[in-house]
Amino acid sequence: MFLSADEIAGLATPADYVDAVRSGYRQRGEGAPAEPRTALLREDPAGMFTDYSALLPDDGVMGGYTYSAGFGSGDAWFMTPLYDADSGAPLALLDGASMNPLKTGAAGAVGVDELARADASELAVIGSSAQAHGQVQATATVRDLDTIHVYSPTPESRESFAADLDADLDASVSAVESSAAAVTGADIVITATSASEPVFDSDNLDAGTHVTAMGQYHPEKRELDTAAIERATYVPDLRGRTTQDAGSFIAAVDAGVVDSDHIHAELGDVVAGTAPGRQSADEITVFDSGGTGIETVAAANMLYERAVEQDLGSELDFAPASEALYGE
Repeated sequence: MFLSADEIAGLATPADYVDAVRSGYRQRGEGAPAEPRTALLREDPAGMFTDYSALLPDDGVMGGYTYSAGFGSGDAWFMTPLYDADSGAPLALLDGASMNPLKTGAAGAVGVDELARADASELAVIGSSAQAHGQVQATATVRDLDTIHVYSPTPESRESFAADLDADLDASVSAVESSAAAVTGADIVITATSASEPVFDSDNLDAGTHVTAMGQYHPEKRELDTAAIERATYVPDLRGRTTQDAGSFIAAVDAGVVDSDHIHAELGDVVAGTAPGRQSADEITVFDSGGTGIETVAAANMLYERAVEQDLGSELDFAPASEALYGE
């Protein structure tokens, strides 16, 4: 089955994505295999070709994400193959662009649900992209948000983004003029930026705050300063990322303020109950979300099952190797 971006767009709510992704991370915590991204870079024309994968045994599926971004067109394409984990046969190919903010937002929301205080109601958002919107939409399904403060460097962008959120959500949403104004007093902080350097001063974090950092996956780029990592109970999506592309953590290690023992657990371990989540009201927690095949495969399978129920999609023919190579 091939599913287009338009077909995918209306298939599921943010809460549906969160439920599917939570199950995926539980399976990871119970031993499901998943690998961090591989990124191939080109300088001229500048671009990145990326892939990552996961196998979810309880769902009976496996697959991943392959996408290109930049190069000559300056655009991006997201392809999501889904396979049957029992037979190995392909099930679907999804145009993954429209699901991207929602499945990534769902991973952030699972982190919030496991690590933020149960009474968290004030949210700070740094960034105003589609990814930031997906994070807020998903987070609003796991916490009763009263107030949302939005900051991004361009006034027009943050004002427009805040207005869109205000129309979508019950919370009071406003744009603010600095990251400090957004972060101070917040119960939850979401960073969804393309910044190379820290986007707020961790001195502005109150005790008990949860931070989801999802905008950077590059060893030399970071959204959080070293003090934020040092102060926090640190939970990555995949432990393998912490030496590969978790730039905020790598910078803290290079500065000598933490080492690998500072990694509390993977998110899947917390969801599966093999590691504790938040342990005190005053604890600062960080979920470092760089994107994995876990949320991708979980979301793709959920969308595939709904498409089957609704008779959506078109058929593509793939020949098994026994037929294509050997004529069997």
